[in-house]
Amino acid sequence: MKLFNTLTRQKEEFVPITPGEVKMYSCGPTVYNYFHVGNARPFIVFDLLRRYFEYRGYQVQFVQNFTDIDDKVINKANEEGVTYDVIADRYIKEYYTDAEGLGIGKATVHPRATETMDAIIGIVQKLLDTGHAYLAPNGDVYFRTKSDPDYGKLCHQPMEELQAGARISVGEQKEDPMDFAVWKAAKPGEPAWDTPWGSKGRPGWHIECSAMVNKYLGPTIDIHSGGLDLIFPHHENEIAQSECANGCAFAHYWLHNGFLTIDNEKMSKSKGNFFMVRDAAKEFGYETIRMFMLSAHYRTPLNYSEESLKMNKASLERLYEARNNLEFRISKAQGETPTAEEAEALASLQQYKEKFIEAMDDDMNTANALSAIFELMREINAYSGSHADATLAYLKGAYDLFMELTGVLNIVQKHEDAGEDPDKAKIEELIAQRAAAKKNKDFAEADRIRDYLLNEMGIVIKDTRQGVQWSRV
Repeated sequence: MKLFNTLTRQKEEFVPITPGEVKMYSCGPTVYNYFHVGNARPFIVFDLLRRYFEYRGYQVQFVQNFTDIDDKVINKANEEGVTYDVIADRYIKEYYTDAEGLGIGKATVHPRATETMDAIIGIVQKLLDTGHAYLAPNGDVYFRTKSDPDYGKLCHQPMEELQAGARISVGEQKEDPMDFAVWKAAKPGEPAWDTPWGSKGRPGWHIECSAMVNKYLGPTIDIHSGGLDLIFPHHENEIAQSECANGCAFAHYWLHNGFLTIDNEKMSKSKGNFFMVRDAAKEFGYETIRMFMLSAHYRTPLNYSEESLKMNKASLERLYEARNNLEFRISKAQGETPTAEEAEALASLQQYKEKFIEAMDDDMNTANALSAIFELMREINAYSGSHADATLAYLKGAYDLFMELTGVLNIVQKHEDAGEDPDKAKIEELIAQRAAAKKNKDFAEADRIRDYLLNEMGIVIKDTRQGVQWSRV
């Protein structure tokens, strides 16, 4: 398996630190609001990477944090007149709701910054002890950027260029404009924690992730991931403070997803093109959003538009129709052993699994992986459509492969996973009444029942040689 490593700017064969095991960390949400569709992309993509590693037999430790203490969280709490933890608790709960809808699994650990305070303070103290950080007169603690000769290696910019855009803001007491806060002295009305160096306060953003990685995964991990916008300064600063504190490499592979635009423009609240996942899901459904995110390679820019969502919804519906057709045929079929022709046909289907794995092994190319699934679907549809007497063995074999590959991407649920339709009994009773009407040549009544099912209940029915098949629109 090859992954594009931002650190080296090339695809590299993935070689884990420990054979058969993967340690991954991905930056999670700052929990002061619902997360938007741009946030959803890394959450979906890097959860999928974890899923694919597991599919390929790896044991994965996956950590994704919650930033629950931050200026945005504090400001939101002040606006509502509540404590920061009330805001954090609320939006962590809402994160899980949207994540579940999008098919994002829970990480091995979802640590909160405030739950990792001892580890954060420990790293800051180590940086102070080694001279990589210093205590400013106002109580802030800054990382001494010039103490790290490798600073800038992730963003691939020399120190001189980075310095050109650096400034010291009002109230900051830095030695150098490039230095960044690892600890912020307490301000009136803000939550604060005691420290060994005597400066009560709260952590800077960058140090939180370093501490959580160190606590739950160790000083060196296989993969660190996040959005392209995090390369500098967040991930660059993570590397600097982690490697200076621990004296070893922080992460072997750095993965970053491309930007998401809205109608070919950068998302912006001022432009009114800022969409929360919650709102988008009401219109298009969570699974459509997931399908859309997987429709392009994760490193390429992706444009969010109503047209794109509708196209992906239609593609998803085709996959569900294929699933429904197979499940219906399986319920009617017999024959535990495939014919010689079917055995050959089943063997032929394995080429699409090989194409799927080849695509995913090539830096997780989900666009090509989906193409392999659609090719598989078309071949299954063609064979089963021309073989009304296909055995249960063939149909089950084709179905299992189809569900295996869609299952890796976590699209197309099995009926049992989605739960039984609450209107099943009523639907099947109406279908039986329609069949009786057709038998009695009362075609007007049969058409009335069909139209009622479609227009009033959202049920599409299809007459086949094996019987009547129904599904929701």
